[in-house]
Amino acid sequence: MEHSGWADQRFGAVADAFSRNFAEYGELGAAVTVFVDGRKVVDLWGGVADERTGRPWIEDTVVPVFSCAKGIVGICAHLLAQEGHLELDAPVSRYWPEFAQHGKEGITCRMVLGHRAGLPALDPVLSFEEIAAWTPVIHAIEEQEPLWEPGTAYEYHGHVFGFLIGEVIRRITGLTPGAYFRRAVGEPLRLRAWIGLPAEEMDGRARLVEAEGRPGMPGPEHLLTRIVTMNGALVFPGLDESRGWNDPALLGMELPGAGATASASGLAGLYAAAVTGIEGRERLLTPDTVTDAVREVSAGKGWLGFDAGARWGSGFLLDSAFRPMLGRRSFGNDGAGGQFAFGDDEFGVGFAYVANRMIGHGDARANRLIEAVRKCLADG
Repeated sequence: MEHSGWADQRFGAVADAFSRNFAEYGELGAAVTVFVDGRKVVDLWGGVADERTGRPWIEDTVVPVFSCAKGIVGICAHLLAQEGHLELDAPVSRYWPEFAQHGKEGITCRMVLGHRAGLPALDPVLSFEEIAAWTPVIHAIEEQEPLWEPGTAYEYHGHVFGFLIGEVIRRITGLTPGAYFRRAVGEPLRLRAWIGLPAEEMDGRARLVEAEGRPGMPGPEHLLTRIVTMNGALVFPGLDESRGWNDPALLGMELPGAGATASASGLAGLYAAAVTGIEGRERLLTPDTVTDAVREVSAGKGWLGFDAGARWGSGFLLDSAFRPMLGRRSFGNDGAGGQFAFGDDEFGVGFAYVANRMIGHGDARANRLIEAVRKCLADG
């Protein structure tokens, strides 16, 4: 496939791997960006942003990136901790007093960031309008009893992760997490990444399509389905249904656990800003903050009984067989469409891969690109 953009000579293998993804995995549209030591060394894009019209993917095309949102929220939480506004090991109720009821008194932000709070899903069935309004979700979290004793087990906290940490961010800053991210990081660094896509960005976004044979969800009562769909209020993937993941009504609201929309350069730029700094600025997260973020909090078998091989730090996936990155200082988050972004301050790397053809959670496309980056760094 003829792609657009460029790669430094040293990173030609990444361009080769990007082309092979189109040839071997049936990519529709995709992009990959890599920063090293604050400088962009790979910026590639290609294919089709909208299958219905044939509109091409261009340099600044954004696409829904699902749980890559957790990386944005995680970086914001660590930024506030670094500035002395948030103590990750303090009870959530220090910032949000109404949270301390029904057995949640001892839950810390770090338990939430490590998916250990016992709150992977909520009992009430909230409407789409209530979820979009924010406050009804916050009240539901206040009333929720943990499914297990907080801190003793872990399971993926899908959407609750974003609303819970997001409300702590709101209590501290006065801004919802998407708004805080744009003010503190996104706008100053001109990053094309949002939690809650602005109306003026809707027309240029890439539209998602689902690959044939993609694994389906279990039944509606299954905890995994409840986690992902907020008890059925959000269809998944339900791309072209009303309130599905191609619907501006969904993409425009703040859904901070899974509702980010971004370009590859926007996400890679965020992680590069975190670990090295970009645009001539200081790095966002200090070495000590990264050390705190990459300390393992959860791994092994989750509460549902599965062990996918994932390792979690405080808010981020860590390097593992499930999500191979560059090493012990790597931290990132992936998305249900196969998107993935991470940073590593040992190697000075910010990486992001985004695509609009959803193959499966943790498919090989991003892994292949990261493998090429790893090889180029070793050969360099």
